[in-house]
Amino acid sequence: MKLLISFLMIFQMICTNVEFYGKSYIVYDSLNQYVVEGRNIDYLQSVASISKIMTAIVVIENSRLDKKITVDETINKAYGSCVYIHIKDQITIQDLLYGLMLRSGNDCALMLDKSVGGSVERFVEMMNEKARDIGMKQTHFSNPSGLDEEDEGNLSTVKEMAILYRYCCQNPLFNQIVKTKEYKRLDGKGYWHNKNRLLKEYPYCVGGKTGYTKKAKRTLITRAIKKQVDLIIVTFNCGNDFEFHQKKYEECFKNYEKLVLFDKGVRNIKGNWYLFENDLLMSKEKDESVSYLIHNEEMFIYRNQTYIKKIKLKRYRFRDFYLMILKDLVYE
Repeated sequence: MKLLISFLMIFQMICTNVEFYGKSYIVYDSLNQYVVEGRNIDYLQSVASISKIMTAIVVIENSRLDKKITVDETINKAYGSCVYIHIKDQITIQDLLYGLMLRSGNDCALMLDKSVGGSVERFVEMMNEKARDIGMKQTHFSNPSGLDEEDEGNLSTVKEMAILYRYCCQNPLFNQIVKTKEYKRLDGKGYWHNKNRLLKEYPYCVGGKTGYTKKAKRTLITRAIKKQVDLIIVTFNCGNDFEFHQKKYEECFKNYEKLVLFDKGVRNIKGNWYLFENDLLMSKEKDESVSYLIHNEEMFIYRNQTYIKKIKLKRYRFRDFYLMILKDLVYE
């Protein structure tokens, strides 16, 4: 057994000066999959329309954007926030996704779940299967819209919604939709503005989703990136949520920096050569000890001796290095 421990001193972030008036919140380091700070992060409640994040990713992973569907009587069951599509309209999955995420259209949610799942019941099963797959252990979905008048609604925590959002952000199409400020339907029959005010008010915001019901109160999830520091904030029942998100991002970015543990390329670690296909990044935190341990071709990363994450290492082979260089040449 070969063990390697390397210690690095990096900046610590203590982002606790901004006052929070609400039920629960989390600041989540998307890069390191790490809880920076929060309050009541495992508190379970109805999450309202931010559950449409799951609706969107299930559709994106199981349908074509250019697929056209005919709007039918299904939309008669929609109430609350809608984009007011009409029966017999021919509309694409793409338009429905933008209506879902920018305007929180419950009519869009119903047509999407019918198109992809065949029924609300089957689509909800797909939502819950995806939740289990990505490690959302407490979360349970009961509908594609987030409405909770007829039951408890879609139940989750700020922590698990941050985990979901991080997963979704690995999909380029999802990122494109949630960062869009304004969208014109492909058929020209609608023009929608994103309800996420932070996209216009805060230059580092790259997406998010709003939500509200009388039971859940205000729910908001946003993502911001500055100097390659990638953070997600989720708040439940916070009356000044947009202001809190922006101030918290600024507070955190002020004390948070990127750290490159290993540059892209072939690196020698204690006599063994490993191939890093991309820079291995972490986020700096002041006065904090960061260590890594290598065992059985895996790197275990710790903060102050607390385990953070595991990375599978790849032994260097000339063929792999050659292919990596070739790929870079092709995409340059």
